[in-house]
Amino acid sequence: MRMSQEANQTVTSVNGSELVIKRQLHAPRELVFEAWTDSNHLPNWWGPEGFTITVQEIDVRPGGVWRYVMHGPNGVDYDNKINYIEVAEPEKLVYAHGDNETEHFRVTVTFDDQGNQTELTMHMLFTSTEELERAVKEFGAIEGATSTMNRLEQQLVKIQDTASNPKEEM
Repeated sequence: MRMSQEANQTVTSVNGSELVIKRQLHAPRELVFEAWTDSNHLPNWWGPEGFTITVQEIDVRPGGVWRYVMHGPNGVDYDNKINYIEVAEPEKLVYAHGDNETEHFRVTVTFDDQGNQTELTMHMLFTSTEELERAVKEFGAIEGATSTMNRLEQQLVKIQDTASNPKEEM
């Protein structure tokens, strides 16, 4: 098992075909869950720094689908599809990430209530150790996850600032 912890409090570990991302977020669980599932918030933080997304559809329920296009800083568009398997608001999401034919990996996200904070744990289970290694080496999965968690933290700050001062824009 390989583990690393970034200065920004994102902890990652690799064990076989599983990548685990942990982050203590300075926001209540309900707000973190909302940011993770609301099409108004997702484009503001989903994906690594430099990437943007366009939400095509999102239906957060068991059997529901989230389709989005991730726009890379290099101008390449990446079609993404998530199939929701389990939704327990605001505690847990389980989904399969893939395309129309193939599931690339399965994700379980838990939102652990810590009062005004949330411990977010994301388990990404790949089809094989080789697939995970490929995602880490070719696609920068660990760096991308860390960057995405940083962006989520920034978005949560903006949401909370806007809630306390409604005249500001998100």
